[in-house]
Amino acid sequence: MKKLLLVAACIVASVGALAQGNVLFDNLKAGATQFISDADGTKLSGTGFLAQLYAGADASSLAPVGAALSFRTGAAAGFVSTAGVDATRTIPGVPTGGTASFLQIRAWDATGGATYDAAVGSGKHFGSSAIFSAANLGGPDAGGGPAHTPANLTNFKGFSLIPEPSTIALGVLGAAALLLRRRN
Repeated sequence: MKKLLLVAACIVASVGALAQGNVLFDNLKAGATQFISDADGTKLSGTGFLAQLYAGADASSLAPVGAALSFRTGAAAGFVSTAGVDATRTIPGVPTGGTASFLQIRAWDATGGATYDAAVGSGKHFGSSAIFSAANLGGPDAGGGPAHTPANLTNFKGFSLIPEPSTIALGVLGAAALLLRRRN
């Protein structure tokens, strides 16, 4: 009987140790209503743009968590579309109830590729949020109770994409021309 209780206690302890915390990848939920826009300030809309959540143990180890999502349209443009998909993202190494200290959202022009790195390499519009945290992550209860609701991205701050390098280059050339003209 003692062995059975010891085995049961070990199983409960290991389940709690393996439980990973969850966040809801949705920047429209309460406390996280920060939108994502293009370089000109237009809110990202539809399947032409993608966003993905990144997480890591520190700022240098951020990796994608879950699939990339497109954006809502109309009045909800600028917000990640969660229609018909599970937007719950499991954060590796962070237990239920814990804090994920290194989260980031990256967004890009989907014509540049299916991943953020592909879009950066293609020269299409891309951008990333400041690193933020999420506390009290949801997930399974270590004691066998009801699961905790995934945490909202309450510390996320909206951001804008960076324009194509050719646009930046034209801006720099124009500024240089103005400076040269002013000198003469």
